[in-house]
Amino acid sequence: MERISTCNEVGGAGGSSSYEALKKLDQLWSNICSPPPDKREVYEVISRISGPSSYSEVDKNNSTCIFHVVVCGGTLGIFIATALVSRGLRVGVVERNQLKGREQEWNISEKELMELVRIGILTKADIEQMSTSKFNPNRCGFEKKGEIWVEDILNLGVSPAKLLETMKKRFLSLGGIVLEGKSLSSIHIYDDAAVLKLNDGDTLSAQLVVDSMGNFSPLVKQIRSGRKPDGICLVVGSCSRGFHDNSSSDVIFSNFSVKKLNNMELQYFWEAFPAGSGPTDRTTYMFTYVDAKPGSPTLEELLEEYWDLLPQYQGIAIDKLEVLRVIFGIFPTFRDSPLPTAFDRIVQVGDASGIQSPVSFGGFGSMTRHLRRLSAGIYEAVAGGFLDQYSLSLLNPYMPNLSASWLFQRAMSAQPDSDVPPTFINELLFYNFQAMQRLGDGVLRPFLQDVIQFGPLVKTLGLVMIFHPQILPLIFKHVGFDVILNWFGHFSMLGYYTFLSSYVDPIIRPWIELLPEKNKYNWRRHLEAWKYGSGLDYNDSIR
Repeated sequence: MERISTCNEVGGAGGSSSYEALKKLDQLWSNICSPPPDKREVYEVISRISGPSSYSEVDKNNSTCIFHVVVCGGTLGIFIATALVSRGLRVGVVERNQLKGREQEWNISEKELMELVRIGILTKADIEQMSTSKFNPNRCGFEKKGEIWVEDILNLGVSPAKLLETMKKRFLSLGGIVLEGKSLSSIHIYDDAAVLKLNDGDTLSAQLVVDSMGNFSPLVKQIRSGRKPDGICLVVGSCSRGFHDNSSSDVIFSNFSVKKLNNMELQYFWEAFPAGSGPTDRTTYMFTYVDAKPGSPTLEELLEEYWDLLPQYQGIAIDKLEVLRVIFGIFPTFRDSPLPTAFDRIVQVGDASGIQSPVSFGGFGSMTRHLRRLSAGIYEAVAGGFLDQYSLSLLNPYMPNLSASWLFQRAMSAQPDSDVPPTFINELLFYNFQAMQRLGDGVLRPFLQDVIQFGPLVKTLGLVMIFHPQILPLIFKHVGFDVILNWFGHFSMLGYYTFLSSYVDPIIRPWIELLPEKNKYNWRRHLEAWKYGSGLDYNDSIR
């Protein structure tokens, strides 16, 4: 790691690759795992103040600090910011670092990326210019039990550096303002505005603050009162040169049963993608799901495991590879996601909202899927003045398909007291993937893109129970009866939302346009919640 250049490090998950950055992230991880103190002390960034905003806090004659919307966090926030400024709103972006993308590619499916074209913030020519690699087929495999091959799943490599550079230029050309090298110190919420104070003393005023500061947003920390995550995905990996069999990818692959590291049982999974920087360059990730508790492995320890296990996985000795970058990250998940809105005039988007699936790590694909819904809803909220806590909570509603997917992360985590064979997790995953393959692309493809739907889920579970009934008692042993019971509630709501979106939505939608604006806003958000919460938005996606 000391030999690798770190001059192009940027903020955000996966934006740093130095040993110093690894140690800092491990310290954060250690703090998360530590036993909670008797009284949690969380710095309050947000304060509610009755009355109108004062002239002493912000110069209301200075148009450069008065906005409709201020987006905090630019790496993913620039997408929602550009969508909003294109609708005619005055938008500012606050970014604590430089607003630029990392060197390491983002991998995404084409139809997800095309959502940016669909809402009008990029063109197809832009997409072609920033796409660095394209590859097929894509493999899913589990410990010699069999392999399933699919097409066009996470099969595009996109340059974040080019993507964010293009988005930034477009945002600025539409009148947006970027404030780089500035971080948020506090937000005062008044009756008529939110006033933001920055670390350099600058003050901004906005009708709405959009929190896009990611999993470790200070606003989210305050809202959750510093509560520990319910689960963590730890990721380590590298981009290296020297792979000769480099035409296909691994979406998910496991070649080991449960292993022990520091007396903790872990189930490792792999991802691998050809990199666009050279014909023999390949990015490989190793990840595992754990609970945040003392004794959990550090990222440095996990990285040592990665170097030991990589040769067996990829069939090449480490000394035959030239390491270009080292990758690592921590991705927390909470059962109560998306994060309920807690204040007037503040809304979370992206990873800060917890809208990404607890099974996947990284929120770029999730952001693209929800961007059309969020940009339209936020615009209506600002234009109509619907900026109270309840109105904004409709933008991050309960989504049963997201909550139901929590069970999958739990099932993919090694549980020390579950009394199941070490091969259980791989067997369970293979049986489910095998069933989805039998049922066809209409079942398998949505699942591989983090979209859970009621019909496909019922068919998959039914097929697994018919052909492998012996797995059922092991599932209860592994995840626990309480988790199954909780999941069944979300599963039932998934069916209910599917019914509402399929049969009730077409009936009431024409009548909504006759309602007053506030009621119209509310009902549009309810219809979106039914559609996205049941996964039926997937049918509208571009392939």
